[in-house]
Amino acid sequence: MRVIDKDTIRVLQDKSSDNLILIDKPVQWTSFDVVKKIRFLTKIKKVGHGGTLDPFATGLLILGTGKETKILAQISNATKEYIATIEFGKSTDTYDLTGNIINQVDDPGVLYLDFKPILESFLGESKQIPPMFSAKKVGGKRLYKMARKGIEIERKAQNIFIYEIKQLKRDGFCIDVYVKCSKGTYLRSLAQDIGEKSGYGAFLKSLRRVAIDDYNIEKALSVKDFNDYWNSLN
Repeated sequence: MRVIDKDTIRVLQDKSSDNLILIDKPVQWTSFDVVKKIRFLTKIKKVGHGGTLDPFATGLLILGTGKETKILAQISNATKEYIATIEFGKSTDTYDLTGNIINQVDDPGVLYLDFKPILESFLGESKQIPPMFSAKKVGGKRLYKMARKGIEIERKAQNIFIYEIKQLKRDGFCIDVYVKCSKGTYLRSLAQDIGEKSGYGAFLKSLRRVAIDDYNIEKALSVKDFNDYWNSLN
């Protein structure tokens, strides 16, 4: 397997159509925006990614080109790790910062709340209902497209697994949380559920994916770094 990351660009001196590329997805880019950019830069027609990130999220996106696209399904099914910022006292219709505020609780009590037992209550296997504002298909239609039309449909709860969850930092009404979870876990829904359990409501303010299986964000390239590296090759 040919992996292109911060370590391997020092030794890989030739172009190949078969690559696994570690990219640090920038904010406001869709995952497909990154795919299109890499396809344009490399002139390789067959490019895909293993695990979608929302436009507002940043972090590790693994792309496959050529024959390496075969491994993307395995990567998509792998364990993921995130750093999430959750803001309490407000709820939004999308469960994240892109939505409209639908509920607000002006109560300073949240400043003194002990989040440790709340977070630990989500450890292990549970069922999670996919949010309406998601790319999941139901009946052949993307949920977010129906949500934008004001249509809400019944969604089946999915089995998820939280391997680890812990508070990293606290700043006013916000906490930074580390989460290691299974495929199919929606961090927006997790933030919403944590907010409900706290009694104050919450939404996902920011999200960064820091690992997929054994692949880590520390080795990921920015789109510019990859562009500069690829153009330097013969």
